[in-house]
Amino acid sequence: MKIAVFNDYRIGVVDGEVLVDVTDACPQYSREWPQVFMLPFIAQFEAIRPRLTQMVERRAKTVPLSQATLHAPVLYPTKILAAPVNYRLHQKEMTGAGAVYEGMTLHTVEEYGVFLKPSSSLVGSGQIIELPLDGRRTDHEAEVGVVIGRQGRNILRDEALNYIFGYTGVMDITVRGQEDRTYRKGFDTFTPMGPYVVTADEMTAHDDIAFELTVDGVVRQKSSTRELLFDIPRLIELASYQMTLYPGDIISTGTPAGVGPLQLGNTVELVVQGVGALTLTVVQVHPSSRRGLDR
Repeated sequence: MKIAVFNDYRIGVVDGEVLVDVTDACPQYSREWPQVFMLPFIAQFEAIRPRLTQMVERRAKTVPLSQATLHAPVLYPTKILAAPVNYRLHQKEMTGAGAVYEGMTLHTVEEYGVFLKPSSSLVGSGQIIELPLDGRRTDHEAEVGVVIGRQGRNILRDEALNYIFGYTGVMDITVRGQEDRTYRKGFDTFTPMGPYVVTADEMTAHDDIAFELTVDGVVRQKSSTRELLFDIPRLIELASYQMTLYPGDIISTGTPAGVGPLQLGNTVELVVQGVGALTLTVVQVHPSSRRGLDR
């Protein structure tokens, strides 16, 4: 299933050119705080799946995709984990002659482990990426995202796939510099995600998911998860050794070569095989709203 969060935080299953509203399949839906509903939805997914299938077949409540406002398909997870350098060619492009970190040692996920991003940085397809700092290079990073479906800690690599709910597209937007990653990667709108989560049963080739990012129609990044230094099961093993994973947690698997700066007015699109197109427009934050380490 392709699952979306849309409009006033309803949950929909993509069926052709429409979203079938399946929110009522889970009795715990709260109208007071609907943004967090995807977390129990994911946790209970196998139990409610028969009803979801029936609702999709009946198509009782539908919204045309063209008329839906999409949000990130998982909002307010307990954590977003990301791999710092997980493609060898990306490591080379960032430290070579004339590169952002020329002559420096850029450590891989094997040496640094994973890092955290705030859930407040999530944004969905059709929305915007804000450039918060004048004069600072801000790059796109195309990645495949994994959504966790079951609670687990110290998950063995051979069992890791059993903990995956689904896959999605993720952009890890990044201000270049020497500040901590949380600062440079944690601004609002700096984790575009979507457009949907595709359940794991429909994405069996986890070790060869192709993806491509374009800026204004020009290809900037193109790769596959087969090029990962730490593959998806190994990332789950690594992350769960450090911290408990919960349903809805997101692991962003790392970016390949081709990262580059974003400019005001750019249209950025990430297409992940089997998932769809995550598309956003780049805007500038008004100067009066900027604070902190701006320079």
